[in-house]
Amino acid sequence: MKRLVVLTGSGISSESGLKTFRDAGGLWEDHDVMEVASYDGWLRNRDLVLKFYNERRAQLSAALPNNAHKGLAELEKHFDVRIITQNVDNLHEKAGSSNVLHLHGILTGARCSEEPHLKYDIGYKPILPGDKCENGHQLRPDIVWFGEIVTTIGDAADIACTADIFVVIGTSLVVYPAAGLIHYVPDTCPVYVIDPDLPDIPGFRNAEFIKAKAGEGIEVLKGILANLR
Repeated sequence: MKRLVVLTGSGISSESGLKTFRDAGGLWEDHDVMEVASYDGWLRNRDLVLKFYNERRAQLSAALPNNAHKGLAELEKHFDVRIITQNVDNLHEKAGSSNVLHLHGILTGARCSEEPHLKYDIGYKPILPGDKCENGHQLRPDIVWFGEIVTTIGDAADIACTADIFVVIGTSLVVYPAAGLIHYVPDTCPVYVIDPDLPDIPGFRNAEFIKAKAGEGIEVLKGILANLR
């Protein structure tokens, strides 16, 4: 069974009604980015940061996977599918995908603010001031903030190296270190990019571009992949 590695970004989740950070009208419109997505912001105004992510978690609880998420899950019937996502939602898991690596953390998780290896699955519950880990430290969202190390990038690079087919959905490939994963894909590996606004990336090799939103593009991709099993 061939290994299909898929890198996903906010474009796949926006079709489920989740606002994206960088688009017009996105979640950060009313906040300076560094207020809600940096460790300095956490130190300055912990309550604001908790409120921000509690609201996102509540929104996620009602969100449903769309056709793109479902289509990737269905491809597990024919491929060894490994998903690397820049998204902090759990819509891939809700759709039934069984191998998902979150580069930037996940909204349904909390971790200790002092001992980051202490992590907890909190589902859709809010994190409140005074919620503490087993060692008595305040819990924070299990999200990688600006300036923090993406600890899973090495694992993601290892997965990219093993791809027989590599697919990019809903990401412009301008945010590092995730954007650098394309350079770990074997030279002989076919690459497909699904995006309504095709990214202009120098040296992107001979990728095949599918100019469509994620839900539409996944149907085109499934037709292509039927000949590559």
